[in-house]
Order: sequence, then C-alpha cells, then structure tokens
Amino acid sequence: MNTKIALITGASRGLGKNIAMHLAAQGVGIIGTYHSRADEARVLEDDIARSGGRAVMLQLDMGNSAGFGAFSQELKAILTKTFSCERFDFLVNNAGIGLYADIADTTEQQFDQLFNIHLKGPFFLTQKLLPLINDGGRIINISTGLTRFCSPGLAAYATMKGGLEVLTHYQAKELGARGISVNALAPGAIETDFGGGLVRDNQEINQQISSATALGRVGLPDDIGGAVAALLSDGTHWITGQRIEASGGVLI
Repeated sequence: MNTKIALITGASRGLGKNIAMHLAAQGVGIIGTYHSRADEARVLEDDIARSGGRAVMLQLDMGNSAGFGAFSQELKAILTKTFSCERFDFLVNNAGIGLYADIADTTEQQFDQLFNIHLKGPFFLTQKLLPLINDGGRIINISTGLTRFCSPGLAAYATMKGGLEVLTHYQAKELGARGISVNALAPGAIETDFGGGLVRDNQEINQQISSATALGRVGLPDDIGGAVAALLSDGTHWITGQRIEASGGVLI
C-alpha cells in the first residue's frame, strides 16, 4: 500500500506539531510548514526521523498569498525528490496566530492580519494546491470552539474562523466530485503556547474552563492531534462538510 502524505501548515509547534507527530506515528509522510522558527522545524524533522518516519519542513508565510505559487512549485519538487510521487493526500490548514482585543480596541491592521492568515490564506493556498491533492484525499480546516460560544476579546479571531467554517461547506460541495472530503475541526481551550500560553500558564483561567467542561479539564495537544488522525483514518471518508468540535464538552 502506498504511503499517505500530509501537508500541515504551522507544523513546527503547538497543535500543528502534535498533529504531525500523530500522523507520522501512523506511517503518514509529513510535509510541514513554518513561518520563522527554522530551529523548531528542524527539531520536528529529526524527531520524526528518529521514530522511523519521513518529514520535510518548508518555510511559508500564510499571511502572504503572493508566495503561494512559488510554494506550490517547491512542494511539487519535494514530493518528487523525497516521496517519489506527484501528489499528496491530506491537507491540514492549521497555521494561525492569537489576538486578544475587544471589538472597541481592535485595529484595522490587526483585523487584516487575522484575515490574511486565518481565512484568505487557507482559501488561496488550498486553491493553489488543488492540482497536487489526490482524488479521494482529505482536507481539514482547524477552526475553534469560539465560533459556538463567546469569550470577550476574541471577536476578530472567531470571525475569521467562522468564515473558515463556511468555506469548509463550500469546499466539501465543490470538491466532492473528486472524492475529496472536507471538514472543520474546532478545538476548545488547549494547553499550548498559543496566545502567549494563557490557557496553559494562567491557573485561574485554566480552572474556570475546566469547571465548565464536561470532561473536567482543558484540552491537551494530544487531544487534537489524535482527533485529526482519527478524522483522516480510512473509516471516516464518508464524513464531509461537517464542523466537528473537540472540546471535552465545554459549555454544553
């Protein structure tokens, strides 16, 4: 059986790194992207190689769609050189940044930055990569629980993710003819360095979220890496166009 290959944006740290490790443990070849932390990207390559897998990390600025054409050409060369194939199977649109600002205080510059990275970036990167995705492949767009419940200071961020969820429906509809399934995975609060590590490092906030969660704790990166790996397994291809929340039952 041919090895599956996944492209994961923002894979050098946080949830993206965990997703890469989970998929690599299942024998999936990994192509990840990083923005500026080349040292962390190399660490992930080495970690996966030591575990017997294959991983290549490529630099990509998700906020600059003008670079997507050159990236797709670089990706095509890596597929041929490293994996001896012309296409890949799984695209995980994960890369993102956090921003905490009330609506009254959010600047246009901040809004535009979030838009470029979280909505325009996935839209046009996916568009550019469609010729390189195998028929019958999968796309997962990483959203957020904040599209269902509200937390002050996250309006602009959640607005972009809401748009990404709508995009997920349209991608599922338009790409269904190629057998490509598309879903949005919406994590709840996770202990990572995202947003300055607020959930991980602020014990008061951590406890508040835990007390409002059915499973009694905030999420861990493994909760999301495992969920993505499960959604990309052979038995879930019939699931498409869905928003799937992985939040431990927060605020239900």
